[in-house]
Amino acid sequence: MTTHRATAEQTERVDGVEVKPVAGYIGAEITGVDLAGPLDDAVVALIRQAVLRWKVVFFRGQELDHAAHIAFARRFGEPVVLPRRGPHSPPDFPAVETTADRLELAGGYGMERDEWLHRRRHTLLRGWHCDHGARIDPPAATILRAETVPPYGGDTTWANLAAAYAGLSAPVRAFVDGLRAEHRLGVGYQPRPGDDPYVRHLLDHQVVSEHPLVRVHPETGERVLFVNGYYLEEIVGLSRPESTAILEMLVEQAVRPEYTVRFRWEPGSVAFWDNRATIHLAPSDHAHVGSPRIMHRVMLAGDVPVGVDGKPSEPVTGTEPGRW
Repeated sequence: MTTHRATAEQTERVDGVEVKPVAGYIGAEITGVDLAGPLDDAVVALIRQAVLRWKVVFFRGQELDHAAHIAFARRFGEPVVLPRRGPHSPPDFPAVETTADRLELAGGYGMERDEWLHRRRHTLLRGWHCDHGARIDPPAATILRAETVPPYGGDTTWANLAAAYAGLSAPVRAFVDGLRAEHRLGVGYQPRPGDDPYVRHLLDHQVVSEHPLVRVHPETGERVLFVNGYYLEEIVGLSRPESTAILEMLVEQAVRPEYTVRFRWEPGSVAFWDNRATIHLAPSDHAHVGSPRIMHRVMLAGDVPVGVDGKPSEPVTGTEPGRW
C-alpha cells in the first residue's frame, strides 16, 4: 500500500484513490473508488479524513443500490432508521429516505410545491439548514445519492461552519462563544390564511432543543458556528430585536460565497457531508424544467452538541438522544 499526503495545492492519495479539493474552504472530489465494492480500511480512513477536512466530499459514476448504500454508510457510523418516511421511500430499507421531485410534505398538506417553498423560504437565508437541526442529537453525517436529475438546475450548495467561525473577528468570536440558541421545527414558516394543516402538524409534532451557538466538533476539536436559517428561533437571554440582528449577521457570515461549494449532480453522483460542521441549501431552480429529481439519503446517528464551556445541548420538547 502506498500513501501520499500532499501540500494544500495537491491531492491526497491511497492506492489510486485520490482526494481533490474543489474549493478553497470546503468540498473535495474523491476518484478511483467503487463505493459498491469492498473498501480497504486505508481507503475508509482516507474518506473519513477527507470528510472531516473538507466537510463534504463528492463521488461520481457510482452504481449503488439501496443495500450497497447502507453498507457503505455502515463503514462510518450507525445509519438512522426513521419512524416515518414518504411514500417514495423503499419499504424494505428503513434507513433509506427517498426525496422525489414533487416534495412530499407539500402534497401532503394541500399545497403546491411553489407555495410550500415560498412559505418555508420567504427570506434569502431561510432555506439554509443542517439535517434535523432541531433534534437534541442531529445526525453526524448524511450520504446522498442521485438516481435521476434534471438536465440542468437542481444543484446543492454547502457552507463550512468551522471556516465561518474562524472568519469572525476575535471580539465577535468571544461574544458568541458563550451564547445558546433555541432550535425549533418549522421556525419562520408563514401560515396560510385560515386553517393550515401544516401548522397543525407542526404543533402536534413539535421538536425543540437549546444548542450552543458555537459547538466544539467531537472529532476535530474545531469550533463551529452552529447556525442555520431554517431551525434557529432565537438566542437565549437576548431581546427579540437583538437576537434577530445577531442571527442574521451570523447566518450571512456562514453562507458567504468563499465558505461555500456548489455541486452539479449527475445520475450516480454521491455527496457525503459532515452534518455537524455544515449547512446546505437544497435547490429551488428546477421545477420549471419539468424533469424528475430523485435522490436517496442515509443519515448517520449523531451525538449531543457540546459548547465551548463544555455544556451539552438540552432538549426542550419532542426529542431525546437516540430516539427517532
